[in-house]
Amino acid sequence: MHARQSRKPATASRVEMTEIVLPEDTNQYGHAWGGRVMTLIDKAAAIASTRHCRTNVVTASVDSLTFRAPVKLGHILKLYASVNAAFHTSMEVGVKVLSEDPLSGLQAHCCSAFVTMVALDATGRPTPVPGLLSRTPEERRRQREAARRRSARLALRSRKDRRPAPGR
Repeated sequence: MHARQSRKPATASRVEMTEIVLPEDTNQYGHAWGGRVMTLIDKAAAIASTRHCRTNVVTASVDSLTFRAPVKLGHILKLYASVNAAFHTSMEVGVKVLSEDPLSGLQAHCCSAFVTMVALDATGRPTPVPGLLSRTPEERRRQREAARRRSARLALRSRKDRRPAPGR
């Protein structure tokens, strides 16, 4: 394993993506497929985490995702992502998705997600990531909350690992 690199600012990982919702992105009601929105979330998280660590990354988990507002055919999706916290080989990336009606300009918060990404070395093994330099109170708050979520994720995973396999 390589030594952990120096810290990088949270601003260096910021991503802003824009997509238009086309007919192939929608269901029979003219609303975007949830899976299509999830794909865009994953892509934004991958870009943000790659910008932070400058190596290949894979998705380890996505926290629960609740759709708050429908995304309609012809709407513009705006995704905002950045690294909230960097741990040893993983990073939490926050992604916010807004839906914009192109005719009225009205925007609605579609959903938000916390995506855990893991950095990989050239052989496909997890590799250390740079620490995160949080400069603003908002960035420090995000980092603290990400650390709490990580602790909860690890505790949940530990409890699941101790459960007996079904049928035993």
